[in-house]
Amino acid sequence: MLKSFLPNEHVKSVLEISPSKLKELGVKGVITDLDNTLVEWDRPNATPELIEWFKDIRDHGIAVTIVSNNNERRVKDFADPVGIPFIFEARKPLVRAFKRAVKEMGLQKNEVVVIGDQLLTDVFGGNRSGLHTILVVPVAQTDGFFTKFNRLVERKLLTWMKRRGMLYWED
Repeated sequence: MLKSFLPNEHVKSVLEISPSKLKELGVKGVITDLDNTLVEWDRPNATPELIEWFKDIRDHGIAVTIVSNNNERRVKDFADPVGIPFIFEARKPLVRAFKRAVKEMGLQKNEVVVIGDQLLTDVFGGNRSGLHTILVVPVAQTDGFFTKFNRLVERKLLTWMKRRGMLYWED
């Protein structure tokens, strides 16, 4: 059961994820979380570096869909200016939004990766959906109310996994 919370990969930032490497691995689609994965939860717009990363992803022929538990206004205000489709109020870790994103991209599960900053929503939901998961270090040190609770549980899970040799990266 706890392996369901174990990401396939871990990186410090979404910007470290190379579109050319994804392409080599046969990835044709990216499902990404928004808050504290792409930008701080209270930053309304994409940074110039992130806009360039999106462009690079698209130039490699990889589709991107934002899947967020946040409300429509928040996700739309971020996604529309950068031209990225999105699913709001996704209710992650439920699998419905992940399956919908894969279907809307017209891809198979083995062609899609999930990128997110939370074990309990992004990684768990992605793993339950049969997708390759990439955990990123949260962009901000602060979180919203519900995320603070999730982080407490995540720290316990990460500590447990590290002690059992299930994790192979540094803090």
